[in-house]
Amino acid sequence: MKNIIGVGVILLFVSTACNTNPEPVKNKTMAINKLKVEAQKSFYDYSAKTLDGEDLDFSSLKGKRVLIVNTASRCGYTPQYKGLQELYSIYGGDDFTIIGFPSNDFMGQEPLEGKEIEEFCTKNYGVEFTMMDKVTVKGKSKHEIYEWLTEKDLNGVDDAKVSWNFNKFLIDENGKWLKHLGSKVEPMSEEIVAFASGK
Repeated sequence: MKNIIGVGVILLFVSTACNTNPEPVKNKTMAINKLKVEAQKSFYDYSAKTLDGEDLDFSSLKGKRVLIVNTASRCGYTPQYKGLQELYSIYGGDDFTIIGFPSNDFMGQEPLEGKEIEEFCTKNYGVEFTMMDKVTVKGKSKHEIYEWLTEKDLNGVDDAKVSWNFNKFLIDENGKWLKHLGSKVEPMSEEIVAFASGK
C-alpha cells in the first residue's frame, strides 16, 4: 500500500513539474507587451521652450508634418540654415513646419545662447521657422523630446542616434515618427521636399 501511495506522489510531482501549459508564458508575454505599449508616448505629449522662453506644446502641431533638426552656428553644416529656410518659405504653413533645436553637444559648435542664437539665425540666414532654447540631444541628460526621437521604447518605431549637428527627424501629421536622416542630407533634398509637400 505504501508503495502505491509513494508511486502516486511521484507521478503527481512529475506531472506538476512537467506541466507544459503555455498559458502562463503567454500571459507573461502579453503583460510585457502591454507595459511596452504603455511606455510609448505620443509626440504630442511633449513640450519645450522656444528661444523667447515661451512654452511650445507639441499638441498644437497636430495635423502638421514636422521636421526637427538639431542646429549649431559654428559647424560645417551651418549653411544648411539657408536650405531649411528655403524649405520653410515654400512649404511652411498649416501643413508643414520646422523646429530647430540648437545644441552644443558636438565639439562645442554652438557657443551662443538665447538671443545671440536668434540674432545669428536672423542676420545670416533670415530664419523664420521656430527655434527652440538650446538643449542636449545625446547622452543621459538629453532633452525628453530627444529621448522620444531616439528610443524605440518611447516612439514605438525605431532607435536612432544623433550623430552630429543638423541631423533631421521627420514626424507625420498624426505625430508618428517616420524617419531619421543624417547631417549630409540637404534640407532641399528630394526626400525632404517630398515629405514637406505631402507627396
